[in-house]
Amino acid sequence: MTPSPRLVTSLTNPLVKSVRALHQGKTRDETGQFVAEGLKFILEAIDLKRFPEVLLFGPEAASHPLLERARTATLRAGGQVVEVTRDILAKVSRRDNPQAVIGVFRQAFTPLEALKPANATGWVALHRVRDPGNLGTVIRTADAAGCGAVILVGECCDPYSVEAVRATMGSIFALPIVQTDEADFAAWRAGWPGSVVGTLLSATVSHAEADYRRPTLVLLGNEQQGLTPDMAALCDVNVKIPMRGRADSLNLAVSAGIMIYAVTA
Repeated sequence: MTPSPRLVTSLTNPLVKSVRALHQGKTRDETGQFVAEGLKFILEAIDLKRFPEVLLFGPEAASHPLLERARTATLRAGGQVVEVTRDILAKVSRRDNPQAVIGVFRQAFTPLEALKPANATGWVALHRVRDPGNLGTVIRTADAAGCGAVILVGECCDPYSVEAVRATMGSIFALPIVQTDEADFAAWRAGWPGSVVGTLLSATVSHAEADYRRPTLVLLGNEQQGLTPDMAALCDVNVKIPMRGRADSLNLAVSAGIMIYAVTA
């Protein structure tokens, strides 16, 4: 058995305040930390050798049979384990019905040059994506399809924001995340051994009819503007997903999911 954790009941406790502050992008940037919620989420991270630096748990989780595993792994990795009240969990998560376990983890980014195209048949790059829910869903879908990484090009939203992390459902720990600018991405893309495929409303080739050479890198633009001309010019082929009803476009995460499975099938 692990030692009994300390109990914190005050919302003004410095540790509680520091975890709450991770909802702010500036604090995440300064500390390199982020928040993940839920015991299942945290155990998935531990399975992937990502250990909490802080583990908070409330009274509802105190007797959960799997909490001991999370506590032990956190302490062995040098992290803190703290029992807190439900009110603290609600304040930290900014939810009326918070998860009973919350972890603080170290952010991890993979350098662009460290990617090995031969390791997967499908890869995803997003240019200036703005919505954290979309980003988290794309990361989850890319993980489910066995993609090699998600590459964030230009000024994208933060993949380690609470909203994005929630939407990944744990895949934030499973998939390499890359941040790069347009110039470095263009230079790196020049050496890509397979196809680079963009999605473009003005394209004439259907996504189902294009010829994809593996490994295939799917490049999608942001929610409002789609791919810019400069990004579209980096693609070997630009494709469209046919609209057969009244809607003239798809949600970014939905489009990404269709393309990811098209190139990895």
